[in-house]
Formats: sequence, structure tokens, C-alpha cells
Amino acid sequence: MSDFDYPDNLRYTAEHEWVRPGDGENVRVGITAYAQDALGDVVYVSAPSVGAAVTAGESCGEVESTKSVSDLYSPLTGTITAVNEALDAAPELINTDPYGEGWIFEMSLADASAVEALMDASAYRENLA
Repeated sequence: MSDFDYPDNLRYTAEHEWVRPGDGENVRVGITAYAQDALGDVVYVSAPSVGAAVTAGESCGEVESTKSVSDLYSPLTGTITAVNEALDAAPELINTDPYGEGWIFEMSLADASAVEALMDASAYRENLA
């Protein structure tokens, strides 16, 4: 598990989503290097719609790979403000750049302090062990 990169500036969930804090209550969300590796080659991403209200821990989309279809869980409660439309044409960005061009959606949080309750990189690494 230690072969993967888990940037220290991100927060993580037990469901293998990452959260990059942004301005105030805005965050960017994707899946971790561990998750994309476990899935294999990603061929389709179903992200929540802009404007959709999502609840922490609830399914809000799917990531489909050559091996399986996995639910995408919202790491926090809030409203979707953007989706990565590049994934429509190039879902493999999740495999090649999970923390950069492979982001999935951005959201405005109902409670910005909720980010602090997510795991930091070292806790996420321990969770995988």
C-alpha cells in the first residue's frame, strides 16, 4: 500500500475519496490512487449533477472500470458546484492523474469545518494497512 502517493494537503475517507480544501466552503473531490488501482482501467464516470444536494457518506455517482462498477460516495454534505467534464472523453485521467486532472467534482459545503473530521494522509495510510 505504501507504493501510492497520498498528498498531505488532502483529506481522505474510508471509502477512498480525497478532498482538497479550497476557498472557504468549496472543495474538490476525487478518488485515491489506491482506489483507482483497485478498480483497474476506468472506462466511465457518473458524477452527480451541478446543483445536486449530496449528503456525507451517501452514494452520489459511480466509477466504472474494466473490472467492476463502484459507488462514488460524497465525503461531505453540500451542493455540487462543478463536475470534471474532461472525464466524459477521458475517464482514464482518474488512473493517470487521480489527484490532478482526474478530479471528479467540486462542491460547496454545508459546514466547512466538517473537512477537519476527515482522515489526514497518515490516518488514511493506517486505514489501508
